Amino acid sequence: MADELVFYSNPMSRGRIARWMLEEVGAPYRTEWLTYEGSMKAPNYLAVNPMGKVPAILHGKTVVTEAAAICAYMADAFPEAGLAPPTSQRADYYRWMFFAAGPVEMAVSLKGFGIAVPKERERSIGCGSYESVLDALSYAVSRTPYIAGDSFTAADVYVGAHISWGLQFGTLEARPEYQVYWDRLKDRPACLRAKAIDDEEMHRQLGAAKAT
Repeated sequence: MADELVFYSNPMSRGRIARWMLEEVGAPYRTEWLTYEGSMKAPNYLAVNPMGKVPAILHGKTVVTEAAAICAYMADAFPEAGLAPPTSQRADYYRWMFFAAGPVEMAVSLKGFGIAVPKERERSIGCGSYESVLDALSYAVSRTPYIAGDSFTAADVYVGAHISWGLQFGTLEARPEYQVYWDRLKDRPACLRAKAIDDEEMHRQLGAAKAT
């Protein structure tokens, strides 16, 4: 019997990235919906992720947290889905997935909180400047049809989710190359399924909150 796959998430979280990846893989999984300041901080979930944050997956006895790690793990755990390049061809796959997890995430967060890194201190912080991160991201999505070459991979799930969020909420400049890249991804059946699942639960939670 295959190991059970359990997905811990909230529809208003980075869990949407992991959900998309799970739908791309196509393996059966069960969702445990968690609430902020509620079940996300309960002892049984803190035993899964001591940070008390989502997403997380439990695959058999294996726990994986962090959206980028979940994407990379799932691609390796389910190679039949074809979501990772051959090991010898993974340089761009790793490079840009973790560029999004590091510099992009950091630069966007700093800007969102109104924190400006002094010019003379940019070399001391991993993201450098917001502008340099955006320029590098523009380069990444313009070189080839997908992040790691001519084929869609787990890295596109992760980078694509960041770009989708950035374009929707204005945390990234609306550069044409970002939109062209996202347009290649947004109608993938797995992406649409994942969005529908999370949107339905989000509306349910919001409706329940209004009713109380």
